[in-house]
Amino acid sequence: MDSRDFPSHLRPVPSSGDSTAPALDPTGGTPGLTPPQTRGRSSGFVTDVIVDLGYVSDERARQAIEEARTAGRPPERLLLEQGAISADQFSRAVAERYGLDHVDLTAYQVDMAAANLVSVNSARRYQAIPVGFVDKETLLVAMSDPTNVLAIDDIQIATGLDCRVAVAAEEDVEALLGRLNTLQSAVSEATDEEGEAEEELAEVADMQVGAEDAPVIKLVYSILGQAVGEGASDIHFEPSEDEMRVRFRVDGVLREAAHVPKRMVSAVISRVKIMSDLNIAEKRVPQDGRVSVNVEDRRVDLRITTLPTQKGEGVTIRILDKDNAQRSLDDLGMGGDARERFERSFQQAYGAVLVTGPTGSGKSTTLYAALGDLNDVEKKIITIEDPVEYQINGINQINVNRKAGLDFATGLRSILRADPDIVMVGEIRDGETARIAIEAALTGHMMLSTLHTNDAPGAITRLTKMGIESFLIASAVDCVVAQRLARKLCSHCKRRAVIPVQALQEAGLRAAAELEAYEPVGCARCNQSGYKGRVGLYSVMALSERIKEMAVAHAPEAEIAAVARDEGMCTLREDGLEKVRAGQTSLEEVLRVTA
Repeated sequence: MDSRDFPSHLRPVPSSGDSTAPALDPTGGTPGLTPPQTRGRSSGFVTDVIVDLGYVSDERARQAIEEARTAGRPPERLLLEQGAISADQFSRAVAERYGLDHVDLTAYQVDMAAANLVSVNSARRYQAIPVGFVDKETLLVAMSDPTNVLAIDDIQIATGLDCRVAVAAEEDVEALLGRLNTLQSAVSEATDEEGEAEEELAEVADMQVGAEDAPVIKLVYSILGQAVGEGASDIHFEPSEDEMRVRFRVDGVLREAAHVPKRMVSAVISRVKIMSDLNIAEKRVPQDGRVSVNVEDRRVDLRITTLPTQKGEGVTIRILDKDNAQRSLDDLGMGGDARERFERSFQQAYGAVLVTGPTGSGKSTTLYAALGDLNDVEKKIITIEDPVEYQINGINQINVNRKAGLDFATGLRSILRADPDIVMVGEIRDGETARIAIEAALTGHMMLSTLHTNDAPGAITRLTKMGIESFLIASAVDCVVAQRLARKLCSHCKRRAVIPVQALQEAGLRAAAELEAYEPVGCARCNQSGYKGRVGLYSVMALSERIKEMAVAHAPEAEIAAVARDEGMCTLREDGLEKVRAGQTSLEEVLRVTA
């Protein structure tokens, strides 16, 4: 029996040098996908392969064969049931027997767009589920029993695509089906229990749909459920000529999560628009919307933006998980002298505290943490934000509305007439807002705000360029915090490592000896990235009398930074090095976010 005698879907996988090889090359390093070591065994049994792979001895295999004659069960099944081999070893042996790929579903990144092409009930009946696209005409299907030709035929008929089989452990297939079913049902309509839906800031999605829309809705809900489950902050739907790519931003880094077939692209975009009450007929201009959904009994707000591109309409969804809204300074990773300086500044009766950094560096989260400490019945706190991302009890929050003429400067003037004790401005973007904020800090208000600069000393230069007099800056500003967010090492797979002195010095760090630390590895719990969660890196500069004098004298930024360091300010990299030493993150990650 040669390879032509196998059923079409069980023929050995072509080698990478074969012109008939599919676009997906499992030898290219796809985590969880392993090509066969052989082109299929033309003779022999699965037990022979189990012995060849070294999973059991030849004697143990012969014993199982003898037992199988009286038990009426395949010997390899007996080995599995008796614990002689694991489910993963069994599936790898089956894959080798037929010359097929093996897929480890605990490590392989499943494409939800492919998985949703087949209903969960059908996939459970077949013990087969699509997990990815080999190319635009071929699905990669994970099966526990690759000899089930009828299952493959039915999937091909249902999807209209060819199938390439990869063998997976039966328990892994069942676990994936359970997870997929959970994702599809996890997202539901967020209802207003108090009957005040019209006053709710976030509009609630209408989930009433027809049967013909069910596959698209299941796909959208699966993607939302997966994104929230993985802790993603954003979902990007990006159209191309042949399909639409879906990417998640997890811990500040984008990664591919799914590929939506071309025939479903328009329906998926329309479904997202319907959820957020946007005009589905308007595809020429950007649109913004909001919607609230429940994900596993947890309310999640979504901010949705559509963008017309040359290759079609794209969508970006910002996920605002209220469970992650309130973080303390302990949770953020701020400690030591930096935290003392920061707390001492925002606990004062008046003055300005600025948090600087690029977009996505966690500035607003740090200010929310400060407001959490300041939130007291004796203090009136008002914020103006663009937009209000998280609603906090006891704080008056205003949303910028430029169409109605309410911007930061206009709102800030009105706020100061409302007798506040503490004011937070989402961002100082222009000279007018900066001037009002600085004057408010000088007239008895505690002013908290964010600013876009690379480091703490740069805030002085930035305000000066906005037209604020240097003596006002020196009088009003008490503290400037520069920050970045670095990914935390996965606690399950991080590995000890030694960083040589040369590497530390090349990174601009003062070091006289090698550093014992940890490095990322990658496992199923962290999606093979080696990182899970994020930790803040902070550089806190308190404006001492000497620094204020330098600011009034228009001293260069570098000189101010040097004096601040002499007075105890740590740079972002130095704070990062402390977190590397503590095993929280890696040197590579610190260098990446502080470059």
